[in-house]
Amino acid sequence: MGCLDCCIRCLGGVPYASLVATILCFCGVALFCGCGHVALSGTLTILDTHFSKNANDHVMLTDIIQLMQYAIYGIASFFFLYGIILLAEGFYTTSAVKELRSEFKTTICGRCISAMFVFLTYVLGVAWLGVFGFSAVPVFLFYNMWSTCASIHVGDMPANPHTNDSICVDMRQYGIIPWNASPGTACGSTLLDICNTSEFYLSYHLYIVACAGAGATVIALLIYMMATTYNFALLTVKSREDCCTKF
Repeated sequence: MGCLDCCIRCLGGVPYASLVATILCFCGVALFCGCGHVALSGTLTILDTHFSKNANDHVMLTDIIQLMQYAIYGIASFFFLYGIILLAEGFYTTSAVKELRSEFKTTICGRCISAMFVFLTYVLGVAWLGVFGFSAVPVFLFYNMWSTCASIHVGDMPANPHTNDSICVDMRQYGIIPWNASPGTACGSTLLDICNTSEFYLSYHLYIVACAGAGATVIALLIYMMATTYNFALLTVKSREDCCTKF
């Protein structure tokens, strides 16, 4: 029973909420960064091949996509380290709250560090809500393009192959490429050919997975918020000598 009691005692100090949030955060960030990186490359290939054949017309867009791809590496590295730090902080605060040792000890410095993690997690949660919303934009654009191709395919009549030439997708209206880009639009059978390419199919589904990864990261940060706030509140209350009367 001594070994069993020791195992139960150790399992009681595991921060399960922080552990679940860390696993979810790692998976979400990995999906967002990995799929987003490949999807951005596929999007640039589609624009170069079909909508803006002159590279000088979308130099700024190319630079922005490259900067976003580099930023993805930084985001992945940061959240890998931050997740480990929050998990370690969860072990520390849970052990203190559970009072696994003979006496309860906490310092002002420790409480300040916990408060800093609470504040930083809230800031990151708000920021990732914006990232989640931004990641839904390319999904919306690709879905509009895919639905337009589907309507052309359904309405296509072999007796009159030019019936659907008036159905077009203009990338210039979204601000992705400038108005002087050539050709800028794709209509009818040309648009169908674009939708049937592997770059379009892969990029569309990767954007969906990247958006789902961003949503998973938001959920993980919400769990972090609740866990860190709860642990910080208990640390603050139990650090008082008269905590039994004020709790």
